[in-house]
Amino acid sequence: MRAANLRRLAALALGATSLWLAGCAVLPPGKPMPVATAFPAAEVSQTELAQLAARGTPGGSTSLSGFRLLPEAAFAFDARISLARHAEKSLDVQYYLIQKDDVGLLFLKELREAAARGVRVRLLVDDLYTAGEDEVFGTLSAFPNIEVRLFNPLPSRADSLATRLLFSLTDFGRINHRMHNKLLVADNSFAVSGGRNIANEYFMRSTAANFIDMDVLSSGPVVRQMSEGFDRYWNSEHVRPIEQIAPLRMPVEEAQKRFDAIARTAVPDVAMHQRDVLDKSPVGQQLIAGNVERYWAPSTLFVDDPEKITRKPDAAYEGSVTEGALGVINSARREVKIGSPYFIPGARGMAMMKKAIERGGRITVVTNSLGATDEPLAYAGYERYRADMLKIGVTIYEIAPTLTGRSGRFGDFGKSISRLHAKLAVVDDERFFVGSMNLDHRSAAVNTEMGLVIDSPELVKDYDKLMSGDRVNLGYRLRLGPDGRRVQWLEYDDAGGDIVHEDEPGEFLWLRFKNWLLLPIVGEDLL
Repeated sequence: MRAANLRRLAALALGATSLWLAGCAVLPPGKPMPVATAFPAAEVSQTELAQLAARGTPGGSTSLSGFRLLPEAAFAFDARISLARHAEKSLDVQYYLIQKDDVGLLFLKELREAAARGVRVRLLVDDLYTAGEDEVFGTLSAFPNIEVRLFNPLPSRADSLATRLLFSLTDFGRINHRMHNKLLVADNSFAVSGGRNIANEYFMRSTAANFIDMDVLSSGPVVRQMSEGFDRYWNSEHVRPIEQIAPLRMPVEEAQKRFDAIARTAVPDVAMHQRDVLDKSPVGQQLIAGNVERYWAPSTLFVDDPEKITRKPDAAYEGSVTEGALGVINSARREVKIGSPYFIPGARGMAMMKKAIERGGRITVVTNSLGATDEPLAYAGYERYRADMLKIGVTIYEIAPTLTGRSGRFGDFGKSISRLHAKLAVVDDERFFVGSMNLDHRSAAVNTEMGLVIDSPELVKDYDKLMSGDRVNLGYRLRLGPDGRRVQWLEYDDAGGDIVHEDEPGEFLWLRFKNWLLLPIVGEDLL
């Protein structure tokens, strides 16, 4: 999520009681849409990507899928762009956020160019953060072979996010429930999924703050499952074509010229290194060479039902991505390592962790520090449980805004601060979870999510390379002080010792004051 995040917007919404009555907007009635589905396997089997996806499958297996981690931003962007350039039949694209910045426009331009080659492009975007972007999405949809749809659209089309929300408050439930999925599928053969949205800060293009994130490249039968999941969303009653919501007020040819003019403003992408931090060459190069490097493994895909957004919390949790992921995590015999930017375990999570530790298991959690988070309210929700987690034996690391970027493990942060956005877990050094899901109530019962569990010790070893070393300075190690109540933050020093912070590192009095004001009116169900 972005800094102007839904949690704080929810708090703002609850505090606004009168202004919207005079200007509330109404969503126009929906119109029937033709059902569209992914191309059958036979129709894509002769494409370049389908042939490459099948190449190297162990023993011609029909159950194993191929996977590669994409921890480094430039390589993750290259994977998306390269798949778009090699697609021949279809691109199915689903994102919570596509920003009208350099990264977003470069990405949309590639979709437009793919469509010009005859590729069918289906673009599904959650409508929360599309304020001011109706023009770019509407003009994109004016091209042949491209259709843009919005998930759970807001009634107001104001260019300002705050104004849109204000004039949509008569339907706060609609504001609150979002599609948080992130997915790109090319020719039903290769896919990229994980934590990254399409915006500068997810791909090291922001000068202020950039995210540490994780995607995975997939091929094989799991991609067909992803396509089926995409189809359920695409044909959902909660989805509207953008032309029904924000009709163009210009001829088609003019709209196409307008999109091209907008897209030309994007600054070209920066050059990549020859190999990424895992010593692998870019996906684009491997596609050209005809040899895409992957690990072959069984996998389990979890995709939330789009109808989840209509259900009460308990019903929404049943069968959810969160329930599936927690089931995998709870199956650990020895150890679980969790990375989650917004970690609010709640009573259910605390009980689960306590039971696992009592069985002799180890649990490590990596999350954001207050200085790193873009979600101060979510941090406050995590803070409620932090000391109790330490008491039951959970090991906690907090990403520091400047230390992590210096490690060189996740790319060049320059002068920007680093923030964790990856959503992942490692179970017993054998199973790897990566997806869009945070470990909080919002992902469990409010938003829709997707996640992938890969049974691959080899993939886990790649992840461990990112985190290996006796004293990898990614942030702070937390412990309880001598009184057994107060938290201490430990930072490695250059001499091999520890710097002990008795108080939370950084000056955050204003953030704490705002949280003190907001938390009493924002329950955990909104965090």
